[in-house]
Amino acid sequence: MKAVIGINVEIQGERPKLASVQANYYESISKAGGIPVLIPPCSDDDLSELLQRIDGMVFIGGWDYCPSFYGEDRHASVEVAHDDRMDFDFRLMKRCLENPRMPVLGICAGAQVLNIGLGGGLYQDIPSDFPASTIEHSSKNGWNDGFHIHKVILENGSKLSQIYSRKEFEVPTSHHQSVKSLGRGLIATAKAEDGVIEAVELEGRPYVIGVQWHPERDYDGNVELFTSFVQAAHANQNALAHNGSSQRR
Repeated sequence: MKAVIGINVEIQGERPKLASVQANYYESISKAGGIPVLIPPCSDDDLSELLQRIDGMVFIGGWDYCPSFYGEDRHASVEVAHDDRMDFDFRLMKRCLENPRMPVLGICAGAQVLNIGLGGGLYQDIPSDFPASTIEHSSKNGWNDGFHIHKVILENGSKLSQIYSRKEFEVPTSHHQSVKSLGRGLIATAKAEDGVIEAVELEGRPYVIGVQWHPERDYDGNVELFTSFVQAAHANQNALAHNGSSQRR
């Protein structure tokens, strides 16, 4: 059986409220051999049902999480995500991390909610906090004008270095925030040349990874990441089946 991969969604507006996701997220999961399923905000009871039926979880990019979640006042550059998304993303991340076998892949804001959810904090605005940096981390109009590209350097011995089998490579990037203080159990496993943390991994877990770049915008350049994630989700599925604990219906 193919692995079923949950993907959270962006929430915008009120009348009507819109739930959406950029297609390249679920297309990347499909190409890697998984079955993507979009998960909108829902109650805790419904979330418990859903988590019994997925094998891995992707947290997508999006607007900023309110700095109050990590005990800071809001910088002028911060554009806060919809309240419904923020509330649900933190509940969803908490539940995923409570399952010791659940693979998690956080992308951009998804890496940030992983870090914040484990008690870490963020640099709220890279241009302000790294004024000497010449690296363009953010992209205001990437789909029309082309995304910024910069190099990331992987830490030796990290899971990402094993996945990519290379020390450094270029990635599409679009973020003005980054990890400042690491959450509980997280280690920094990739950085940009200016020292900005570009990836984190959770120690003691088979597959919990957050990347600041956007691998879904360059599938061919990041195929190893998506295939390794889907393989980890498939291993989770097999473990549940072997233990007789799968509750899919």
